Amino acid sequence: MSSNHPASAGQRHRREIGKVTALTNPASGHGAAIRAAQIAIARLQHKGIEVVEIIGDDAQDARYLAGAALERGTDALVVTGGDGVVSNALQVLAGTGIPLGIIPAGTGNDHAREFGIPTKDPEAAADVVIDGWTETIDLGRIRDGNGNQKWFGTVAAAGFDSLVTDRANRMRWPHGRLRYYTAILAELSQLRLLPFRMVLDGTHEIDADITLAAFGNTRSYGGGMLVCPNADHTDGLLDITMLTEASRTKLLRLFPTVFTGTHVQLDAVKTARASTIYVESPGINVYADGDFACLLPAEIYVVPGALDILRPARPR
Repeated sequence: MSSNHPASAGQRHRREIGKVTALTNPASGHGAAIRAAQIAIARLQHKGIEVVEIIGDDAQDARYLAGAALERGTDALVVTGGDGVVSNALQVLAGTGIPLGIIPAGTGNDHAREFGIPTKDPEAAADVVIDGWTETIDLGRIRDGNGNQKWFGTVAAAGFDSLVTDRANRMRWPHGRLRYYTAILAELSQLRLLPFRMVLDGTHEIDADITLAAFGNTRSYGGGMLVCPNADHTDGLLDITMLTEASRTKLLRLFPTVFTGTHVQLDAVKTARASTIYVESPGINVYADGDFACLLPAEIYVVPGALDILRPARPR
């Protein structure tokens, strides 16, 4: 991580924003990102901000172009799209001290929701960038068994929901959200407890059969599911939520409570906090910010003060 990061997590600063690099994911929100980017960029330019636009052919190309833009100099990297394009930006922005701006245009928008950024109004989201208020926040990081590393901003998860995503990614039909819902039903029919071993901060070991483990730097994933409702993106810790329920009927009853965060009060849900978690479970993948991260085992840990994010001066 770069050593020029001046602030500690939770600090707020106001910056002069004169030039931004705008990265757009044209596939986000079924094409809505292109229109949202046009509206936001017009707003930025109207306020006298120089905008350099980049659109990557794929995730790797987007990271390359964003990294090159940072080297040339920019006051902020402003991304338009969903949590996937934010995740791409994190891989190049973390530790640089250059702030991230978000114009939400995805299906989940969990990063934007966490930081009070308007999710339905690209002009209002652009005004957040123009105002220049930043907060220094923590990021999560995942290191796999081969030493490969990936940053994440919201939640990393393994177990039932990663099996659902695995299945959905293998399916060719149906399309869109219906494919994901079909995968959920298929995995529910095979619901089972999975053997997990976790070591928290190198001292506390958990050996348990669970259906799901989530590691939250922020509170929500999946478009507003408050899987880690008490997570704090400035406390130097990851919140861990573990589900021990293997009954399909009970799991379906539990599901609505995840949107209110009240699931953590149930006997079938266990919680913990740690700055570093070693996790293993045979054959299980980890997804973070909705994207594939790695096959377990892995080390999942927090990096305090790793990112500056542009957000409203006052929480919404």
